Amino acid sequence: MDARTLDELWTAVTGTQPAPPGWLVLAAGAAALLAVLARPLWRIARNAVTIAHEGGHGLAALATNRRLAGIRLHSDTSGLTLSWGRPTGPGMVLTAAAGYLTPALLGLGCAALLAADRITLLLWLAIALLLALLVRIRNAFGFLSVLLTGGAFFLVTWFGSAEVQAGFAYLGTWFLLFGAVRPVLELQRQRRHGQADDSDADQLARLTGVPGLAWVTLFLATALAALALGAGWLLRPL
Repeated sequence: MDARTLDELWTAVTGTQPAPPGWLVLAAGAAALLAVLARPLWRIARNAVTIAHEGGHGLAALATNRRLAGIRLHSDTSGLTLSWGRPTGPGMVLTAAAGYLTPALLGLGCAALLAADRITLLLWLAIALLLALLVRIRNAFGFLSVLLTGGAFFLVTWFGSAEVQAGFAYLGTWFLLFGAVRPVLELQRQRRHGQADDSDADQLARLTGVPGLAWVTLFLATALAALALGAGWLLRPL
């Protein structure tokens, strides 16, 4: 690949693309909402939220100088991120809090890129993040899940038409924004029935002395705020 080809590729990735038609934006939003609300679809699609959740734990661990031992994703859509370092302190608090916050903030970042008509950049950034996550996965199901997700992004980015790429990017963004809300509600339901004593919220309660319900409230408020702001950006051209 010569310098001219690399320059053209860089221009294509960092440049802007035409805004998609309004019907596509709305259709992608409706499909994403259906995937979150319909239980059979959610059981499958939730794995994408788990990837973002555990990736958030891992990124926070690295950002706070903890040693990331590995990430596992399970077929029941649960996950586990192991890191080594001080068992208390700001680094551990940030690492524990990052899981439920990441899908919402990631969706908001994607919405900002789409509002700026950076569809191609969003898709390539997603591929880069998935590749970075792939090398930290420590079980077969998790490796396959991330590999297939990254492969889907690559196929759409490399072979899809402009409209297909836009539809895929908007679908993924809407799904992150909607999908960030339901796990928080599920978390509180499990806590209410005594089924989540070791949840992120309860770990944070033990680390900080702040009640677990307050952490759940923070997670939910962040998810709803990201959804409201991100939806406004996505629907602005309509």
